[in-house]
Amino acid sequence: MLTRHKFSVSLVLLTFLLIAFLIWQYHSGTKPSIRVGVLHSLSGPMASSEKPMVDAIQLAIEEANVAGGIKGQKIEAIVVDCGSDAAYCAEQAERLITQEYVHALFGCWTSVCRGAVRPVVEKHDHLLFYALRYEGMEQSPNIIYGGAVPNQLVMPAVHWALENLGKPAESEKRKMRVYLAGSDYIFSRVLNMLIKDLLAAQGASVAGERYLHMGSAMDELAADIARKQPDIVLNTIGGTDNAAFFRALRKSGIAGKIPVLSFGVTEVALTPEDAAAMAGHYAARNYFQTIRSSENQAFVERFRERFGQNAVIDSPAEASYVNMRMWIQAALEAGSADLGKVQRTILRQSLSAPEGIVSLDPVTRHVWKIARIGKAREDGQFDVVWESAQPLEPAPFPTYRSSEEWVRLLGTLPGVEP
Repeated sequence: MLTRHKFSVSLVLLTFLLIAFLIWQYHSGTKPSIRVGVLHSLSGPMASSEKPMVDAIQLAIEEANVAGGIKGQKIEAIVVDCGSDAAYCAEQAERLITQEYVHALFGCWTSVCRGAVRPVVEKHDHLLFYALRYEGMEQSPNIIYGGAVPNQLVMPAVHWALENLGKPAESEKRKMRVYLAGSDYIFSRVLNMLIKDLLAAQGASVAGERYLHMGSAMDELAADIARKQPDIVLNTIGGTDNAAFFRALRKSGIAGKIPVLSFGVTEVALTPEDAAAMAGHYAARNYFQTIRSSENQAFVERFRERFGQNAVIDSPAEASYVNMRMWIQAALEAGSADLGKVQRTILRQSLSAPEGIVSLDPVTRHVWKIARIGKAREDGQFDVVWESAQPLEPAPFPTYRSSEEWVRLLGTLPGVEP
């Protein structure tokens, strides 16, 4: 009985000391930090792609803290290494919300990861900021989608390619023949479903279509492209597999003869050898490091001052920076990082970003974005050869079918759950 009494006294004393400490903090001008969770892979196969995203988030936080934080409170990032494991990422999202009491989450690369974290943020009525361009077909009241959906990038890029790349000579009087090369993954499957609709509408035909598992050898794919001799290749292969793909194309002897437009290639993923193999081909992105605006040049300078003069920035990293800035701007407008208040103010945010004007669409919770196509250089950077005249409105569910029809169609694709 005495032991229990001593424990109760100790608990009361600890509580008193904690309250006294918080009162002292308040009166001394030292306020507790505002925590945000960062869910990205710093180990495993996704690490090289995701680390620059963490750097970009940290840069946005540091810049905000120098400017006074949020009403004098500093922002603190709780960074979790997801280890390239979607299930583990979801577990850590739960921990960050329920134990670390973060005010928002920033993270995920793959749609599988986002799909694993989505039920967690919806269960807790929390908020996830996602930065990747993705296949669309999704809306959630608890996610801000900072990357492009197909109508903001893929569809306009395919239109451009049909008009500008590999067109048959007028004398041949035949349809454009397009080869679809992709990863055996939801992104490629859904995009190619949309691309085939567009090709049919434009009078082009599919010369071949192949999907490969991650880490597959690319020689057979390159040989099939060489045999079928399409006018262009539309490439939705993901991540580091692109390096092997372009090396296989060069080895097959068709690298300079058939143009390739890629949707999964970024500057960060290209080694010098990869860059040489891809030089002369094309990539579609909303952001390239070479954008000549003063806003982007200043951003690149700040990023390199912080992370080294050889640091490379790509579209996912820039979108991560923009996502954090949008959350900070919403919190400043709300006068607080309170989740409920930010959920209301975030829906009217717009800012001048390195990629151009970015505005959040309050209906879809996706952002308006400029589409761009770059031609790959030997140094791994891209010269912008086309961009949309203005930011494009997001349509996560393309409007030529109902959302219900899209969900049914998704269920017919191999390995894709609606």
